[in-house]
Amino acid sequence: MNENQYVKQVFSKNKEAYVTSSTHAYGSDLSTLINWLHPNKDMIALDIATGGGHAGKKLAPNVKEVFATDITKEMLENTSTHLQLYPNINYVIADAESLPFLDNAFDIVTCRIAAHHFPNPDRFIDEVERVLKPNGKFLLIDNVGPLEPSADTFINSLEKKRDYSHVRSLKITEWEELLSNNRLTILNQEKRKKTLPYNEWVYRTLEAKSEIEEVKNYILSAAGEIKDYFQIKVLDGEIIEFTIDEWMVLCRKSLNR
Repeated sequence: MNENQYVKQVFSKNKEAYVTSSTHAYGSDLSTLINWLHPNKDMIALDIATGGGHAGKKLAPNVKEVFATDITKEMLENTSTHLQLYPNINYVIADAESLPFLDNAFDIVTCRIAAHHFPNPDRFIDEVERVLKPNGKFLLIDNVGPLEPSADTFINSLEKKRDYSHVRSLKITEWEELLSNNRLTILNQEKRKKTLPYNEWVYRTLEAKSEIEEVKNYILSAAGEIKDYFQIKVLDGEIIEFTIDEWMVLCRKSLNR
């Protein structure tokens, strides 16, 4: 089974959890998204790998039209049911690395908490650059790997144990290189610690007790500096919460190559 098949399997099974997830539905980044993009009613927006549709929902009242894409049909169908009050959102089954849209089609492109599932992030950024209008804006929000190698290895290994559709959370330096290679100039950026409630996080993708126990033991057996970095909170032997690094970056597509 390839990465895209893993993604479809995981998100088909857990489609409702991604609509209701506190991490996805209520992040402060959703308000920041509008403040940074300054959308208007003449604009057409694309939300790549929309998942529960939270970014598309935020954009819809502020733009002419939103195209919400996802590789998972069941996810899109579920999200469209939840967002029936937003008639200007169109739902399209699409791979983030091979978008079915013409060149220079969108004023805004967003991708929120999804790119760590993409097998080839370079192709994803190529596609963003291709479908975005010159001077158009691209806003990416995703989990990122720490610069420190052991912390980077820990968090990506942990995510893979918890969700086999996880590919890799890139480091900010890696994203910066991909963006600069595709005439996407950074206008604004913010790195922050995002707190994950442990039970909600682990049960969103796992059901088997053995797998859940493996994740728990992996966290509890981590070195002290790893526990400190990710601010792992444990009470009476139970993991309560921990943090991961998240990066939000706003780019503009330049006119010239």
